[in-house]
Amino acid sequence: MQNFSNKTIGIAFTGSFCTYERMFHTLSHLKETGANLYPIFSFQASNLDTKFGTSEEFIQKATTLCGHPPMQTIPEVEPIGPSGLLDLLVIAPCTGNTLAKLANGITDTPVLMATKSHLRNNRPVVIALSTNDALGMNLKNIGILLNTKNIYFVPFGQDDYKAKPNSLVAHFDLLCDTISFALNKEQIQPLIQPFLS
Repeated sequence: MQNFSNKTIGIAFTGSFCTYERMFHTLSHLKETGANLYPIFSFQASNLDTKFGTSEEFIQKATTLCGHPPMQTIPEVEPIGPSGLLDLLVIAPCTGNTLAKLANGITDTPVLMATKSHLRNNRPVVIALSTNDALGMNLKNIGILLNTKNIYFVPFGQDDYKAKPNSLVAHFDLLCDTISFALNKEQIQPLIQPFLS
């Protein structure tokens, strides 16, 4: 198991609610590494109730696992960069909407502002994709971010190539390994890995 006891890591949630259960499971393993974790919620993560759970439940889970309540507003996250708070920022799950905005320099949510603020310090950002249009409209944005300094991806694959041929989802179980590589300014490989049925 990795030892991140000397690292402070931001965990930014966006609105791919179907992956939250996997992400919270992964988050519990990340906590076992000793990392100091700061959750960050997008506006959707903070406010929407879905069939996968309520926003209140998600906020409580994140607070319990991380030991800090989620940052939920743009003013809350803007000081992340100037204060040098984080060693690394994870966006997990990262929706296609957030991915597209990040690739095009748009900072209109807490997660995007946190990312912009953090990147000013030349420190790594790890993206765990979860989007139904990754191999469609968003493919160009994945390409942009793969070639952007300090951006690293959790390995991903097609989660349902028959019913959703454009969909890609990260292998959340590889998050800790991806973080280890990203802290050394390296992209974990192989990047594209199938989901075994």
